[in-house]
Amino acid sequence: MKIKEINVWKANLELTRPYTIAFKTVSAVENVLVQIVTENGLTGIGAGNPSSEVVGEKLTETLEVLAPENLEWLIGQDIRSFQRLCDELPQRLPRNPAARAALDIALHDLFTKYLDVPLVSFLGQRLESLPKSITIGIKSVEETLAEAEEYIGRGFTHLKVKVGQTVEQDLERLVKLREAHGHGITIRIDANQGWTTYDLATFCTQAQPLNIELIEQPLPAPMIDDLRELPDAVKDLVAADESLLSPADAFQLASAPRACGIYNIKLMKCGGVYAARQIAAIAQQAGINLMWGCNDESIVSISAALHAAFSCSNTRFIDLDGSLDLARDVVSGGFILENGLMRPYGKPGLGVERL
Repeated sequence: MKIKEINVWKANLELTRPYTIAFKTVSAVENVLVQIVTENGLTGIGAGNPSSEVVGEKLTETLEVLAPENLEWLIGQDIRSFQRLCDELPQRLPRNPAARAALDIALHDLFTKYLDVPLVSFLGQRLESLPKSITIGIKSVEETLAEAEEYIGRGFTHLKVKVGQTVEQDLERLVKLREAHGHGITIRIDANQGWTTYDLATFCTQAQPLNIELIEQPLPAPMIDDLRELPDAVKDLVAADESLLSPADAFQLASAPRACGIYNIKLMKCGGVYAARQIAAIAQQAGINLMWGCNDESIVSISAALHAAFSCSNTRFIDLDGSLDLARDVVSGGFILENGLMRPYGKPGLGVERL
């Protein structure tokens, strides 16, 4: 069961709904797709979404390291050596997490197709389904309320609202959102490193009646020691995102006094399923809950993250909405979404099919 060829291509996936976060407006996303083919024609697919801002990797760099001459070491490898191949990826591509993720996901898809089981079954399924949050970018109060109304009408009960303007503006939007829908919806927020410690303290004081479920990356990524000094009640709400790029970061965040109560794991930051589960294991030992997030990504990598998430007993939150606003994708399937609840598709591998 040896690898015969590896195909790499770029897909420009436009968004049906451009959005704004603390540092940019996003209207389209370029993904890099990888297909690994064995001698008997079995295939596995992976996807990478490079981001200069989040992981320091440009699209051109991803494509360069995935050039044929850089992947010759995989040709002829037996897919039954799957664990070793995944372990070797960080050594081969230490500075390219999106490229690692694309290869890692393709290897996971291929190997579990070889076993003829869903990836989550191979990893050890712990969860059946969870409510998925859907994201509202930084918008006016009126736009925020209109978008929330649409999503709630589609069955979503968990909204993640991007914040990071002034605390006053952020609070106004959230107050109006809570007034409009009461406590029948769950509200999470993501500051994308847009606040100061003073902003965070002010928000937590004034937002207590709003019952915010979690606060994702309120401070700039390097300010881990500032997070450590927060009261435990605040730290329990904080989800580390841009501060968490690797298993080494997970150790640092967990060291006493811990810096947060939640890890937001993104495959594109850490380099795929293999590294993500290492982070999850560290969190498990430290008593830290898991949130699984994404960028704007194909169903390919969203499905991989879902399978990994449901294999971890400390997963509490999923924020895997990155494929919902794509005008087109390269695959179908992967997951089932009903009334805001998300679960794996149940077919071998990732459960996706090429379009």
